[in-house]
Amino acid sequence: MNIPIKAEIHGLSHDGRGIATINGITTFVEGALPGETALCEILKRHKNYHEAKALEISNPSDARTTPLCPHFGICGGCSMQHVKIDHQILFKQQVLLEQLQHFGKVKAETILPPITGEPWGYRRRARLGVRYVKKKEKVLVGFREKMSHYLAELKTCDVLQRKVGYNLTALSDMIASLSQFQQIPQIEVALGDKECALVFRHMTDLPQEDLDKLSEFGEKNQMSIYLQPNPPKPITKLFPKNSPELLSYFLPDYQLEMQFHPLDFVQVNGEVNQLMLRQALKLLDPQPNEKILDLFCGLGNFTLPLAKYAKQVVGIEGDQKMVQRAYENAKLNNISNVEFYATNLMDTTNTINALNQKYDKILLDPPRTGAKEIIPLVAAMYAKCIVYVSCNPATLARDAGELVNTYGYQLKQVGVINMFPHTNHIEAIACFEAK
Repeated sequence: MNIPIKAEIHGLSHDGRGIATINGITTFVEGALPGETALCEILKRHKNYHEAKALEISNPSDARTTPLCPHFGICGGCSMQHVKIDHQILFKQQVLLEQLQHFGKVKAETILPPITGEPWGYRRRARLGVRYVKKKEKVLVGFREKMSHYLAELKTCDVLQRKVGYNLTALSDMIASLSQFQQIPQIEVALGDKECALVFRHMTDLPQEDLDKLSEFGEKNQMSIYLQPNPPKPITKLFPKNSPELLSYFLPDYQLEMQFHPLDFVQVNGEVNQLMLRQALKLLDPQPNEKILDLFCGLGNFTLPLAKYAKQVVGIEGDQKMVQRAYENAKLNNISNVEFYATNLMDTTNTINALNQKYDKILLDPPRTGAKEIIPLVAAMYAKCIVYVSCNPATLARDAGELVNTYGYQLKQVGVINMFPHTNHIEAIACFEAK
């Protein structure tokens, strides 16, 4: 049995846990903040560090606040609701700058103001787990518990858009009423500006009675219902029948309607996405005589706004389906000065013609693994400006180090994008200029 230990919290880790030194061992304390004294319980002992949780806080930090969500501390979906939002952003900025210095050995000339939006009800994409728990005689729908593979018992979720976040109990009850309730492991959630889609993954065929209940739920809650049998088989729309399968969001700054499929990648936070686009275009400053390259372009989220101002924009993406969606969005919005190509951007032997041209400016929006493989090709294009949108400060720092220290670019500006409030997830935008 672990005896609780009192510890002084002297730092904050990159994942938002307090840092203490207990009996000479660095200890990461869940739920504690710097400057606090915490009564800790050791949860896991490793060779070089321990993991603990705070049982009591005797001198709360000025950064501490009362979490809005009643499930905070149990659900693993958010880890920083106990931190005031302005302090969350300061923490993320500090992590970003530290990692640029540590991993990339670079420092930006200017720190941009953080990009922030409404911190509640912002998520328009999510993957919800579904599981029947025999001991509770209940179907649970939501996210996993902290540091566990078990699902948390959620009644609401305050970061999901309310149409879904405040309907978790009704969703759970409906699934429990199905004859095949134990054969539904996941629900993909996707919301457009006007539509809400739920994609039910199911491991066995569902009888008509179950299909009828799913349709009734969709009709009652004004949601579109999709089925995906035994993934990764294709999805089909169950309700409403004979209606479009695509959702959409509008970008008012550019008068663009962007359509997407419920399983397509779109930025989780719609409001912050619009602010991020505004910042990216301000940094790139596209001109009517310029040719711009958009790498990892997806469905054209950056490409089409850029095309409103540039002479030509070329978008390259690894997923052929997303490239097709990008072309469809260009056609929908009557944009003709764009080209899209599908190719594996992580393949260092890539020889498609679009990667062997010169571009005035380049936008990069890679996955969490970063853009290490494509950086030499990017540098060889001699673009005068590169804007890098990142969802992982460590790989941004690594790639920034290459651009600056190997290829002679200058890191002019960098800033935090608070795409995921109340989590330790950090997104950022950086602007590099040729010397």
